[in-house]
Amino acid sequence: MQITVKADEAQKALFLSKGVPEDVQISWFQHGMKLPFTEAYFDLTFAEEGASFSQIRDRPVFVNAVEEISTQLPANAIRINAWPGFLERKFIEIVADTEQKKTWTSFVLNALGWHFQLVPDIPGMIAPRTIAMIINEAYFALGEGVSSKEEIDIAMKLGTNYPMGPFEWSETIGLEKIYRLLTRLAITDNRYAAAPLMQTVLNPKKQGH
Repeated sequence: MQITVKADEAQKALFLSKGVPEDVQISWFQHGMKLPFTEAYFDLTFAEEGASFSQIRDRPVFVNAVEEISTQLPANAIRINAWPGFLERKFIEIVADTEQKKTWTSFVLNALGWHFQLVPDIPGMIAPRTIAMIINEAYFALGEGVSSKEEIDIAMKLGTNYPMGPFEWSETIGLEKIYRLLTRLAITDNRYAAAPLMQTVLNPKKQGH
């Protein structure tokens, strides 16, 4: 199998760390290059750089689209959770909202030897929206003076056996991504409204600091 991947250096390293079987060939794509004609495509920089494979219509394109839902993407796009901290996990979250996409997903990811979990076609999937909510609650607690960042991180790791505390998660993922997802989710559910301190951290001038 031949696969084309658009990724930054960190994503490339994580992709390779999952292992690539001998019978899978990978082409690393950069803007300006001639697009290889391969059996599948991974657009891991979509959130930062926009669509890289919009001209591909008849083959699967796995898109790192955590916030967007499938109706906002091309018909052949398969949503994948490739946020920092998630791509390297044993099970990858996938949204395949048609039978054709499910067939493509099984074919490509089984060839790569990746384990995956199909999740609902909702903004934030499952793990990202859960982590975003935890990070948001941590910012509420910090803003109310409950404890320090370091103590909250330690408490979460010791109390829940999480690999990272909420502030460590926010640094790994990027607080801007967390804020964008929370803002999107808050449109229909006010429980996701971003903590005031998070907004201050991201927009200090706007908040009068």
